[in-house]
Amino acid sequence: MKEIVFAGGCFWGVEAYFKLIDGVVTSTVGYANGHKENPTYEEVCSKKTGHSEACYLTYDEDKISLAELLKAYWAIVDPTVLNRQGPDVGEQYRTGIYFTDQEDLEIINTSKLEEQKKYSAPIVTEIQPLTKFWDAEAYHQDYLEKNPYGYCHIPLDEIRKKMNKS
Repeated sequence: MKEIVFAGGCFWGVEAYFKLIDGVVTSTVGYANGHKENPTYEEVCSKKTGHSEACYLTYDEDKISLAELLKAYWAIVDPTVLNRQGPDVGEQYRTGIYFTDQEDLEIINTSKLEEQKKYSAPIVTEIQPLTKFWDAEAYHQDYLEKNPYGYCHIPLDEIRKKMNKS
């Protein structure tokens, strides 16, 4: 299994979206690349920890490539906006791609260069090695499965229809 971490605003929707994709094996929401050890949601929201809300994925490279996952990621974020996605504002809602395998960096950078062609503004998505990842509290895991009418900035119903999944 391979691993990648995506930050794209509120992690509930990012997790629900990637769980729709064949080849994604596991997903865990949490807090990436901050400086506070084992932060709570409230601490991350205080803007004092440096973490982003993120989704840690493991995926089967025989079913989906990193390039395909990156294409799916770019489809749900506005990578030109700093510290905001949808109505969510704050550094914890920044976009980010955090890798665990240095060999993935070339694929990520190539994907970013290709995505940049779609925008006149520069892409501000962080691309960094994953230095820390702390699992979010249990109630955040699979949140939109447990709360089907919960808030989400990603149009999951439209995406499910396109994917023919309910």
